[in-house]
Parts: sequence; C-alpha cells; structure tokens
Amino acid sequence: MICNKRRVGLCAMVALTSVHVLAQGFGPGGPPPSPKAGAPVDVTGYWVSVVVEDWKYRMLPPTKVKVPPPGIFGGGIGVPVNPEALKVAMAWDPAKDEAAGEQCRSYGAANIMRVPGRIHITWQDEQTLKIETDAGMQTRSFHFGATQSGGGDWQGVSQASWEALEGFQIPGLGRLSGFGSEKTGSLKVVTAKLKAGYLRKNGIPYSANAVLTEYYDVAAEPDGDTYLLITSTVEDPVYLLQPYQTTTHFKKQSDASGWNPSPCTAR
Repeated sequence: MICNKRRVGLCAMVALTSVHVLAQGFGPGGPPPSPKAGAPVDVTGYWVSVVVEDWKYRMLPPTKVKVPPPGIFGGGIGVPVNPEALKVAMAWDPAKDEAAGEQCRSYGAANIMRVPGRIHITWQDEQTLKIETDAGMQTRSFHFGATQSGGGDWQGVSQASWEALEGFQIPGLGRLSGFGSEKTGSLKVVTAKLKAGYLRKNGIPYSANAVLTEYYDVAAEPDGDTYLLITSTVEDPVYLLQPYQTTTHFKKQSDASGWNPSPCTAR
C-alpha cells in the first residue's frame, strides 16, 4: 500500500528520497515531457469500487438526518458539519430535487468518487486526463498547466499536477516506491468553481465555495492486483467546521466487464 502522510492508518511511515515536481523534469536537460508522456504512474484503465470505508453510508439507501443529541460533534454523521449544514440536511427532500431536475446533487466532484460503481480513466490529450463514471454518467476533466476558466457545474474546474517520488521498495507492500531511482508518484488534483451539491446522498451539503483536493496513488500488490487509492479533502467555509477527509479504493479491471452507465438518482 501507499506509505506517506496522506494514508492515515493504512501503513507505517517510511523514508522517501528526492521529492520533486515532475515539471522540473527527470532528464539531464531539455524541455520537460508533456504530462502524459512524463507521467510517473499509470492511472488509466477501468477500475471498480472496493468499499472499505463508510460502508453503510455508501451502500445502503439514504436516510434522512435526524436532530442530533446535544453535544454530538457533526451531528453524529461522520462529517464535520456546522449547524447550518445540519439544518439543510434535515430538510432534505429527494422529491424536491427530482422536481427541480437536480437528481445529480450527490454526483458532483466532492462526492462522485465515493459513489459505488466503475470509473474509466483515459488521456483526452497530452494535457488532459478524463474520468468517466458509470454511476450518474459523469465526466471529470483534469487539466495540467494553465488555469482553466468555466466551472459552475457539478464537476467544476480541476487543475492537475504530478508529484513524483524516488525511493525504496517496501517489502511485502508492492512496487509503490520502486528501487533506487525508479520513478513513481501521485496525481494531485484541486477542484473548485463547483455547483453546490451533497457530500452524501441524504442531503449533507457542500457549497459553491467548497474546494476539493485529491491525491491519486497506484499500488501494485504482490498477488498481481492493482489498486487506485484516492485521498480526498473537502474544505468548505460555509458548511464544514474543519476539512473533511476520506480515502476511496478502486481495483483495476482487465477490461470493461460490468460497465453499466446509469443516470443520477435522488434516492
């Protein structure tokens, strides 16, 4: 598994050498490669959710948030929400979302990777990664380089960069760090300019001011399986008391088996 500060409780801290931004280049000179050509890790392919965190919130039908007992942090729902967010969540009505044509409120960037299902990651061009989801049929575009305009929709505007590492192999934990100068690294994505949506399907809100920071890491296990780990942090000055962090797991598939595009649902 991935051994760095972002993997809380997943593995012990290990020493890594030479942390540097990929844009500086690995070679002895010349222009840096494109983000696609210089990718230190391959995140492309078909991946299926492995639900190991917040199973009841992600797999069971959503239930309305109830009035929390006094003094229960975040309303006892596992999200550090403030009183205003609790008020919004307790007023959640899926019928109203359906009537307003907003069935996709829980399929925005701040929650879509938590929705169980399959994702397909490809390179749209040399500067842009694309993620398609079968759940909700959403498309996310990760742009490297210049800041992108636009936004205001469910997926907002996502700026991507590579965080490349050189380090040691950790026995029994896969090829994560490599030998010697072998390259590996993480994909960092920062998403803003979002349309307000839900952090969970039962109406726990995030606002248009929310900022999502994600790290995508690939771990190749000794048994041959490959996993994608996504560490997400949502910061929202409107509805959250503190940053909300989750870790989401996917297992790589050899092909598109099981791919089943389905529209957003409010229930």
